Amino acid sequence: MAFKVLFLAHAPDGNYMEHNSLINTGMYKLYTYIVKTQLEALKISKKLYEKDGIDSIILCPGFSHKDVSEIFEILNGEVSVNISRGDGPSSVISKKARDREGYSKKG
Repeated sequence: MAFKVLFLAHAPDGNYMEHNSLINTGMYKLYTYIVKTQLEALKISKKLYEKDGIDSIILCPGFSHKDVSEIFEILNGEVSVNISRGDGPSSVISKKARDREGYSKKG
């Protein structure tokens, strides 16, 4: 039995059907998906929970508190949902990088 984690990241040019991977050590499975929208994030979260029984979800800094809540609720509060954010200065650096790449202008 493995500890199963889903990492979700938003990208304006993401295609979750193409941009995904699985790393499996035997005791740890890490699924990664790049999504364009929150609806895609919800779809992937629910699918992997029902199909593979994921234990935890880690979200990129672009997810909002509302997004986290929606994911937690769609999984009936049975999966740990976390956001990978740093301290204040780190969050500013990450936001600048996303802005530089046009994340707020695309998709």
